[in-house]
Amino acid sequence: MAGPVKTEAIVLRSLRYGEADRILRLYTLDRGHVGAIAKGVRRASSRFGGRLEPFFRLRIELHEGRGELATVTGAQTLAGHPHLRADARAIDAAARACDAVGRLFDTSEGHPAVYHLLSRALALLDERARERSAPDADAGRGDGAALQKGGGEANGLAGARSRALAFRLKLLLAAGLAPELGACASCGEREHLVAFSGSAGGVVCGACEAASLPLGEEAHRFMVGALAAPLQDAPSASDSALGQVDGAISATLEHHAHVRLMPAVGRL
Repeated sequence: MAGPVKTEAIVLRSLRYGEADRILRLYTLDRGHVGAIAKGVRRASSRFGGRLEPFFRLRIELHEGRGELATVTGAQTLAGHPHLRADARAIDAAARACDAVGRLFDTSEGHPAVYHLLSRALALLDERARERSAPDADAGRGDGAALQKGGGEANGLAGARSRALAFRLKLLLAAGLAPELGACASCGEREHLVAFSGSAGGVVCGACEAASLPLGEEAHRFMVGALAAPLQDAPSASDSALGQVDGAISATLEHHAHVRLMPAVGRL
């Protein structure tokens, strides 16, 4: 409906357009995925400053006309995530989270749960980036401290992958695509669940595992736990188990939503 709109929004993407404008892809609290143009925002005199950059959470004012793009008429920062935007690893993770939301929920239908999930994910990335930027308490303690720090970095990467996959599982739940994890998705058998079938939509037993993906007990436990726990409490798992979870999520999305996402984590 044409006219003024006030809502909350997260900037998913921001693209240069013309001499001074930007095209924005927003995910809003109550209107889903919205395209908008911010006119003159790249001029030094723009009243918007840098708040229309990716990952900002805003209270935004739009004017919807007859075109495909709304026009940004006002914006106030609710969360700027400054630590996230100064950390390469966090920027990469945030971009992947925003890309997943943009691809899987590319409609004007509002999904407040998705908005709040993405908002929480960005806040957690900002918190983690702030922790990494804090002065190193082990500085100057020698080789033992350096080795301990290296192990901590490895654990941090594993935790980042766990949280990224937990986020994607929760997106599946919000999209109505949560996998069946309590019984064989093909025959209903509750024992001997040994694999995952994207076409069946969940775990399958040994008798139904043809053309399915391997899914061990650890990966199964992770999926159950990640769906039940808050995002910040995503369970841990081995790299091999997380690889199986990643494959199960990808198979579900490709078969039921016809969506192929970027890898859950980068190589930074």
